[in-house]
Amino acid sequence: MKILPAIVWLIAASLTIVSCDKIDNHRLPPANVNLVFSTIGDWNVYGVSGPGMSNTFIKEQHIPAGYFYKESEFTGFGGLLLVCDPIGNYIAYDLACPVECKSSVRVQWQTDTDEAGILICPQCGSRYNAYGFGAALSGPAVDYRYGLETYSVMVGNTMPPYAIVRR
Repeated sequence: MKILPAIVWLIAASLTIVSCDKIDNHRLPPANVNLVFSTIGDWNVYGVSGPGMSNTFIKEQHIPAGYFYKESEFTGFGGLLLVCDPIGNYIAYDLACPVECKSSVRVQWQTDTDEAGILICPQCGSRYNAYGFGAALSGPAVDYRYGLETYSVMVGNTMPPYAIVRR
């Protein structure tokens, strides 16, 4: 009967070790996310129709210019970054840095590097991999195990709407 407590202890220890490796990509306050591209034309103009493309959506600031936001559309806590990675996967991130946790502190593309797909927080300096599910690469985000908040992207619906970004 001593085997059962040992097995329970071993399972509990294993779960503890595994949970330490988890990345927290739900640190931001909950915010509505709903972005709808009614047609393939809308997607081709404002979405990300090919590998390596990205677009930023911040409803309160009317970004991108010319995009007509519907009343039922929302762009998360700090805005949305819609990305198509080099192999054609669509990913949406909240722009707010999870370390700073302020809607006005947004990650930006790092342009002073040869590495592709790197986002950096201008406040804390944390760097994130836009093509690697928003995982932290350096800075305080690595220490805290914070990743960028991700949202669901559904593209290519045969019936309208053509594409949707949601929480």
